[in-house]
Amino acid sequence: MKILEAMKQYDYEQLVFCQDESSGLKAIIAIHDTTLGPALGGIRMWNYATEEEAIVDALRLARGMTYKAAVSGLNLGGGKTVIIGESRTDKSEAMFRALGRYVEGLNGRYITAEDVGTNEEDMNNIFLETSYVTGVSPAFGSSGNPSPVTAFGVYQGMKAAAKVAYGSDSLKGKKIAVQGVGNVAYHLCKYLHEEGAQLIVTDIYEPNVKRAVQDFGATSVHPDEIYDVDCDIFSPCALGAIVNDDTIDRLRCNVIAGSANNQLKEDRHGDLLEQKGIFYAPDYVINAGGLINVADELYGYNRERAMAKVEGIYHTIEKVFEIAKRDGIPTYQAADRLAEERIESLRKSRNMFVQKDRHALTPVHR
Repeated sequence: MKILEAMKQYDYEQLVFCQDESSGLKAIIAIHDTTLGPALGGIRMWNYATEEEAIVDALRLARGMTYKAAVSGLNLGGGKTVIIGESRTDKSEAMFRALGRYVEGLNGRYITAEDVGTNEEDMNNIFLETSYVTGVSPAFGSSGNPSPVTAFGVYQGMKAAAKVAYGSDSLKGKKIAVQGVGNVAYHLCKYLHEEGAQLIVTDIYEPNVKRAVQDFGATSVHPDEIYDVDCDIFSPCALGAIVNDDTIDRLRCNVIAGSANNQLKEDRHGDLLEQKGIFYAPDYVINAGGLINVADELYGYNRERAMAKVEGIYHTIEKVFEIAKRDGIPTYQAADRLAEERIESLRKSRNMFVQKDRHALTPVHR
């Protein structure tokens, strides 16, 4: 892999490799764009098959965070960390404290948070080494676990997409296929169940499936069968690139709306969804609730204010569909256009590097 050429393609600013032999830390921090402010993005811990796979994921996720922050109206850029390892067996306090020292060394250009495979306790360990971390325990003045808030945002965005597709935002009686029932999707299923939706779920981790079946009366299917489920809404809530050449013709839904990042393997798959008449709620718009929530910590966390902002995802999704209809483009392009226009409008008035006196964008836990 030619790393600098890959970075040049989408104008990434920085890639940091982090290694600590004593704790077993092998991590990559990617910073995509800091035009709007410091990069903020979570830590994903995954047992990547190769280092190249980890680099590609870090770069792709970081760019997604830039767009997510911009389209959500936040004064933040995009970044991401990936740790190579098995999250259920390889974690330690020493590992996350080592990573925290690397984050501190970036001096505010990057602020971290939790993501797939990491949790509040991990953020607490990072917080022992740096204040550039969000999602730590509420005892430190933080918002805690962002998963329920992310789920609330996906729920609001799903309702907005349903309104476009079906003329009503009611999800009562709708058949919704949920791929992956981890922390975010479990809370999403709770919202959907309470509104009276019919749930079909799958996950590679069987206890997650059993919990959803028990708590919400969901029907379960094998992970590979979820693409063939006849449903109203398909909700991808696991890893990305699941809308691809192998799956797109199998989908039997009118709406795609879920929490997973980078759901389209390639942009052209968004074009194919448009041709098939499937209403796609762009992933980085609908799943921005967690980012919006932890970003509020940078101003002194207020839950009511944060939840009100997350509820606004409903209207952002509406706006994306309006732009798509107005300009005759697929929704993924409409979302990109909304984000890029904001970034470009502020590019000339922002410095590339974070200024220490930018108090409003400095973590305030200490």
